[in-house]
Amino acid sequence: MTAVRAPTAPGGVPAPVTRVARGRAGIVAVAVLVVLAAAPLFLAPFATTTLTRILVFALFAVSLDLLVGVTGLPSLGHAGYFGAGAYAAGWVSINVTAEAPVPLLAGLAVGAVAAAATGWVTVRSQGVFFLMLTLAIGETLQQVADSWESVTGGANGLTGVPAVRLAGAPLANIGFLYWYVLVFGVVGFAAVALVARSPFGAALRGIRDNEPRMRALGYSTSLYKYAVFVVAGGVAGLAGSLLVAQQRLVSPADLGFTTASFALLAVIIGGAGSLWGACLGAALVIVIRDALDLGGNGTLVLGIVFVLVVYLLPRGVAGLLPRGGRVSAPRRRRASAPPWRKGST
Repeated sequence: MTAVRAPTAPGGVPAPVTRVARGRAGIVAVAVLVVLAAAPLFLAPFATTTLTRILVFALFAVSLDLLVGVTGLPSLGHAGYFGAGAYAAGWVSINVTAEAPVPLLAGLAVGAVAAAATGWVTVRSQGVFFLMLTLAIGETLQQVADSWESVTGGANGLTGVPAVRLAGAPLANIGFLYWYVLVFGVVGFAAVALVARSPFGAALRGIRDNEPRMRALGYSTSLYKYAVFVVAGGVAGLAGSLLVAQQRLVSPADLGFTTASFALLAVIIGGAGSLWGACLGAALVIVIRDALDLGGNGTLVLGIVFVLVVYLLPRGVAGLLPRGGRVSAPRRRRASAPPWRKGST
């Protein structure tokens, strides 16, 4: 009697095993969300505020990981779109309305527009040239914020941002503000995860691994990189608008190299290519930099942690998890022709 083999998923993994793994991942995700949702009920105000900052920075790091880990575009200027979104949300809150979700949409839109305006030339470069172009863009945006006093407040930053309002009521309570940031942070994370797991995301990973081959297959790689650059900028702008909702001010430093380097550090420590890893890295950066009393040596400790991770955990903290916690390719290997497959550029 011939033995019947279990059906296999793409990649040769037995389908039941794949379903079990996905089921476990779903259970873990739900458990994490439940714990995060209940956190303000048990934490002190300072701890809740710190956790709110972690959520904001985690979304920012996830948007950067879409470039660095998924597409292979290391950026040192991503904070420019984060800060641009923060300034837009703050300006709208002061001069138009603080009623949600208007400031959020403003931050998202300005972050995406800023990325669209600067990305078309940037994505046509590679390697160190791409890295230096993004650094120059970030520094330029910081200088604009520092000098455009009538809009940004100049070196003093944009202060006096009113509390975000929901159905007419200001979210002055720390716990309510935390839940507000959590909801939109989860929405932003889910959007990035959908992009990364889609056929579009599979094409981005192909570009990361072998861009010449993707061009030879007929993919317009520059258009793909430009599209993900704009998406990442929009999500970074959304994170910036949540930053303003949390701290109710924004300064030119939020657009600068230091902020961008901390985000890149979070991605590398967490594990480039792992969205969950970027969140863990962001939490580690915020806790070491802001929460722990290290006598002003938080940056030094972060540097030591970075060196240890590079040498001991080349795949980051996410490398300790099964399959590294990385985004997997979509199940359908033979996807239809991509929408921009019109020849190479």
